[in-house]
Amino acid sequence: MDIEIRDIRGDDRETLLELSLRAWEPVHASLREALGAVLYDRMIPDWRVSRRAAVADAIDDGETLVRVALREGEIAGFYAVRIRSEEDMGEVTLLAVDPDHQRAGVGVALTGHAVDLIRDQGMGVAMIETGGDEGHAPARRAYEKAGLAPLPIVRYFQAL
Repeated sequence: MDIEIRDIRGDDRETLLELSLRAWEPVHASLREALGAVLYDRMIPDWRVSRRAAVADAIDDGETLVRVALREGEIAGFYAVRIRSEEDMGEVTLLAVDPDHQRAGVGVALTGHAVDLIRDQGMGVAMIETGGDEGHAPARRAYEKAGLAPLPIVRYFQAL
């Protein structure tokens, strides 16, 4: 099945905002379970509002490079990349795949395309962050299939 990746267009905005909420819903359910309700609710009081704002900011800021994946003629996912020239790095700040298109290679295609874009911008490092919870497992698999290496970084939190 062919996956086409193209630049974002003006009429894609609302589709990407809605797609992001569908894509990250299971991730946030997993995070809430992993962190516990008290810590999760403190750290992420309303994930839908914050996620929608993050995607809107990426689309609107003029410095973030946003690309859209099409599968079977539909928007299947997207990514957002920030080029951090002073650090010789490009960071994939957002990557989402619509649940109806997951496990079909869209995440791997988006990740590979983002890494190529970062390389084409002359950067020496491509970075993407993800969670270690079960909800992020599909993302971790896609990143590794696309050739990214995981780093052994661990964060600890405690609700007080």
